[in-house]
Amino acid sequence: MTDADRHAARSPRRRAWMLGAFASAAGLAFASAARYGAMPDLARVAGIAPAFADTPPPAGGGFDAFLALSGKLTGHTSFDTVHGKRAYDALSRIDNQFAQNVAALNSWIQTHGGVPSDTVTQALQAEQPHLAKTVSAITRAWYLGLVGDMPNVQVIAYERALMFEPVKDILTIPSYCRDVPFYWTQKPANA
Repeated sequence: MTDADRHAARSPRRRAWMLGAFASAAGLAFASAARYGAMPDLARVAGIAPAFADTPPPAGGGFDAFLALSGKLTGHTSFDTVHGKRAYDALSRIDNQFAQNVAALNSWIQTHGGVPSDTVTQALQAEQPHLAKTVSAITRAWYLGLVGDMPNVQVIAYERALMFEPVKDILTIPSYCRDVPFYWTQKPANA
């Protein structure tokens, strides 16, 4: 081996290329394992599954289909599993057609496209208003952490609601709700 060959083997350019190649190979290996069910939680936590964005969502209206739909509606690639399970369970309790609506929305988005959620909601308002209502309920559960309507609203998340995501580097997110949901919309008693 000549000095030129030794120098080329240790060059920063070659190291960067090798690092990129190994990182890509590892990412594809984990994504393939996650895609085929070997590590489903890793895909959800690491946000690897979106590498296969063109693949159809999981069949039916189960939890995985709900997460796939949530990703399309919110633009997020990974979700807090506890928040997701609470949202799915609460939405299923208040709407006995929720699982069927999730499956229908996944199919509708697959054929029509259209994200984010306001685009989908607007398109569905005229032809399938019950699905538009489901889109609103899902985004409300993720962003506000609320499911249901007053007076039977259920708080499923507060400090982990997605509404805090854009401001988390500036605002201190309270870890508790100071009163009932939307308490700040009520006129003070002494005013």
